[in-house]
Amino acid sequence: MISLRYHVLSLGAAFLSLAVGVVLGATTLSGTPVFGGSGEQDRLDDRVAELEAERDALDARLAGLDAFADAIGADVVDGSLDQRTVLLVTDHDVARSVRDGVVDLVERAGATVTGGIRLTESVTDPDRSGELRELVLQLQPAGVRMPVDGEPGALVGTLLGSVLLLDPADGRPHATADERAAVVAGLLDGGFLTAADAPAPAELAVVLTGDPPADPGAAFRAVTLSRLATGLDRSGSGTVLAGPLSAADADGAIGAARADPDSTAILSTVDGVRTAAGRIATVLALREQLDGRAGRYGAADNAEAPAPRS
Repeated sequence: MISLRYHVLSLGAAFLSLAVGVVLGATTLSGTPVFGGSGEQDRLDDRVAELEAERDALDARLAGLDAFADAIGADVVDGSLDQRTVLLVTDHDVARSVRDGVVDLVERAGATVTGGIRLTESVTDPDRSGELRELVLQLQPAGVRMPVDGEPGALVGTLLGSVLLLDPADGRPHATADERAAVVAGLLDGGFLTAADAPAPAELAVVLTGDPPADPGAAFRAVTLSRLATGLDRSGSGTVLAGPLSAADADGAIGAARADPDSTAILSTVDGVRTAAGRIATVLALREQLDGRAGRYGAADNAEAPAPRS
């Protein structure tokens, strides 16, 4: 079964990478200035048409492979998270369909999702980082040790982990129910969080991110979210940061995490979470975290493999 898991995800990654290459090739050719007359233009037009046809064929193959992965996903992850608990943290731009797909597969793996929180854009807004830092320190439960560098992402991750994750040493909450409610309410009132109720504490966490924003603050936002996930990881039994393929770019949260040795030492990352193969890899990475291991998975150049091998 492990071999099947790995080969299915390997094929998915290969097709995805190839499809991206064809799209880029077609786009480059179609935008190339032509100085050689109508004959050269006709040849280029024919080549673009060929590449677009190849792209469409690869898209169809990729869709078929993803449908296959979706069909066998529950069997692949069956029992891998039996009787475990998982917290879901989503960034503001993550589609509900992506969130629901991850929740469904986590539950099919045997885990209970204790609840979820949704971050607002203000959490990663550089203009509000000072305000966020001050609020976190005000809400800090007694006895919780905060990172000394005062970086907002690490502070928020540590704060959330202290009230929403279970102590891996004894399986008990780090904080009381009142402290948990106070932290969630404080972040809600400050405009940094959206949630109906404070989720019950969980063993594991999944942090879902979206595409990198096209603005000058993208790098700051990426680092903030990656350190938030790393801070969560240090409080519980493990955390996986998952997002689309684009999130593995330099200005994406996954790319920022993979560029940080402190994060990669403990945090597992998965790109391609919008695909069935990516969701399978996310669940298997949670299992990996329980076993005390971490890795970088997906189809991006900075991934080490499509999914954990075992």
